Amino acid sequence: MKLRRRLAFHFTYQMIALSVLMLCVLLVLLFFLLKHINNEEMKRNFPAGVLEGIVAETITEDGVVRLAEYWNVLLKESDMWLQVVDTRGQVIHASNTNSDIPEQYSVSQLLEIQESGRLGGYTVNWEMDLAYEEPLLYLLGRVDEKADWLQSWFARFQENGVVGPEGSVRLGEEMARLGGFLHVINGEGEIVQAIGDRSAEKDSYHPLEIIAMQEQPGTYSTSITVYRDQRTGHTWLYHTPRENVANKVSVMQEVIWATVWLMICMLIISLAISFWNGYRYSRPLLLFTGWFERMGRGEYEEVLTPKDRKRVFRRNGKLRMRYKLYKEVIHAFYLMANRLAEAKEERERLDRNREEWMSGISHDLRTPLASIQGYGYMLENAPEEWSKEELREMGTVIREKGDYMLDLINDFSLVFRLKSRIAPQEMSPVDVNELVRRCVLKYVNDATWSKASYTFSGGEGELPVNGNVNWLQRLMDNLITNAVKHNPDGIEIEVRVEKRPGWVAITVADQGVGMDEETMANLFERYYRGTNTEESMEGSGLGMSIAKAIVEAHQGQVEVWSEPGRGTAITVLLPEMGDRAWDGADEAAATGVRRS
Repeated sequence: MKLRRRLAFHFTYQMIALSVLMLCVLLVLLFFLLKHINNEEMKRNFPAGVLEGIVAETITEDGVVRLAEYWNVLLKESDMWLQVVDTRGQVIHASNTNSDIPEQYSVSQLLEIQESGRLGGYTVNWEMDLAYEEPLLYLLGRVDEKADWLQSWFARFQENGVVGPEGSVRLGEEMARLGGFLHVINGEGEIVQAIGDRSAEKDSYHPLEIIAMQEQPGTYSTSITVYRDQRTGHTWLYHTPRENVANKVSVMQEVIWATVWLMICMLIISLAISFWNGYRYSRPLLLFTGWFERMGRGEYEEVLTPKDRKRVFRRNGKLRMRYKLYKEVIHAFYLMANRLAEAKEERERLDRNREEWMSGISHDLRTPLASIQGYGYMLENAPEEWSKEELREMGTVIREKGDYMLDLINDFSLVFRLKSRIAPQEMSPVDVNELVRRCVLKYVNDATWSKASYTFSGGEGELPVNGNVNWLQRLMDNLITNAVKHNPDGIEIEVRVEKRPGWVAITVADQGVGMDEETMANLFERYYRGTNTEESMEGSGLGMSIAKAIVEAHQGQVEVWSEPGRGTAITVLLPEMGDRAWDGADEAAATGVRRS
């Protein structure tokens, strides 16, 4: 997968994964917050809140009630019992019930429970579950000793709806022993009688206060038990201290606080994920920044410091997981660093060669100029002392030295043009087979180059290329003269032309002294002369550099093989011209001869 697609895929699935994670965390936090709100509500409204929770969480399938185990534990710990009654009055589920509790109810029994909230000696809370086709009635019962005591006290001590004088003393002793207090109020909520400690803290009740204390008993400091005298209209209120008092907070406040805590948790999680992402993705960026700084200082050899290398790679050399996303980038950095290091080395090598080249050029120009200058002084000081023959000899030397310098300057100009990618003046179809044959024949017939022997082996038929005749002739001259000058007398120079797939190959080979590795590496450098020859260093030193530049100007290649003592073979590959282009050309340049 390409880097762009992998990055897009990585960040897309990461965002999806983070979104799913945040959603799961949100749901879990929401569940616990709702559980907390439910528990707080249950504490405030115990035991009615327990019954509401049981009805909300219990599932009934095919007449089977599935009650969670923790509700059974809570019923046992609180000494309460639970029954589920269907529409026929039949008990279809019972938990923690005693033998005195019926297993079937009549209409009158259920109506009595609804009106009085009592079943025998038990206080009963009830609630209907209307979630199913046939409604179910949940009964939650418990032994309420306080209600029994209050009824007993009313029966024993009341006189006209209040506690009589004799009963006040005895009831006060009971209150002191039990730690509670008793209020008797009239129909308007005014306290008409108070017995026990803390009984004087209030003087009246507002209309909804007693109902609120019964609906949310967990939010008040005392637990209240109520008995109403129908005859007098008085109500007896028995208060007992409560140990754990829940906060009196509305459901809306609970929801607001739950939302605030939920947002705080989500913010903390988001910050944690942001810091983690920042740490995860900033480390590679810091690593890349360090690379750029080192490259800016030219330290291409050390892409990674030892510390960074341990951080990025495992012991087996593989990338660590957090860096695999950037493996192409890391590979590209290594490749770029290697290329920059190679370019730096190449630049330093070229600088050295340039210095050597300039030094050689200065030397080659200084030598003929010294000769010309010397002859000039001689002619200037005493021109009449020299004979015609001596003057002719001096003129010849001056002309030869001038020609040498002119050739040297021409070579410099040609090298510059070729290295500057100046296109050939005119490219035309050339038969390489014929051109090379005539070049070799020129050296065979030239007595000045007779210290070597020459053989030519041509290809079958015409071997056309698109080239410049003059430059290709210069190429062959440079290759042949280089082979002659750098070998002893009597060397045989073999020149071959052959066809290869897509190429025309020209090979100039000898079995002479050969070249060492240093000479081969610098063979085509400007002004480089080999180190393994003993012949005089005549010439500009640009011949092979010009030869390679001519080949590259023709989109060709150069191959060199050489071993010291075994000889040298230089092969030039030129792109072959197609038959159709060759046949359709109006002119063919082959050694300056027009093709008819």
